[in-house]
Amino acid sequence: MENALKIEFNNLLEKASTGVLSADFLQVLAEKFPEEVIFSTSFSYEDQVVNHLIKNLDIDIFTLDTGRLFEQTYETWTSSRAFFKKNIKAYYPDPEALQKFVSENGPDSFYQSVENRKACCNIRKVQPLKKALQGYKVWITGLRSQHSAGRKEMPQLEWDPDHQIIKFHPILHWTTEQVADYVKTHQLPYNHLHKKGFVSIGCEPCTRAIKEGEDFRAGRWWWEDVDKKECGLHVHQ
Repeated sequence: MENALKIEFNNLLEKASTGVLSADFLQVLAEKFPEEVIFSTSFSYEDQVVNHLIKNLDIDIFTLDTGRLFEQTYETWTSSRAFFKKNIKAYYPDPEALQKFVSENGPDSFYQSVENRKACCNIRKVQPLKKALQGYKVWITGLRSQHSAGRKEMPQLEWDPDHQIIKFHPILHWTTEQVADYVKTHQLPYNHLHKKGFVSIGCEPCTRAIKEGEDFRAGRWWWEDVDKKECGLHVHQ
């Protein structure tokens, strides 16, 4: 299975444009891998754009409910279901693993060390992600290169060895302005925290609004060093 999918991936690379891949490539993937393409959404500006791009395509959608999301995120989830008229699969942390971690370390132990924070992300995000991707061959994301320094050289179409899956980032090279304009033009539902200085929105205790001049990711895990600001969902070799 793995070798066959990697061959498919290499074939896609050969057929793909040498330049920036168009969002139309989403339809190519949906037709080549029927019922085997899935999109992960956190209901961010970017993800709402991708939701709109795949609205009429045979692509499933899922989200990770960590149990500590903002109320505004749940509101956007509800409005997105109504607007896009597509089911959104929900995945949750393993209750036993979460109970053990919180019992042993406390509810806010992620502030105490990077190790604790990554362990919390692993339970609430990484492990549920593995379940969500099972049975799929292509994973669509809303990642953009402006999100963090580590994503500047990220390929738009890539092989994810950790999950043994093809990944495609349709709006990787879009600017922040392009994303905002698209949301406004198409009147898409969005998380209203974006209008309050929240750029990258994750779990409530780990996210704050950014100040003028601060980096895009400054509002995520702001108590940590800049080079540690990833949760493990997207690991690039």
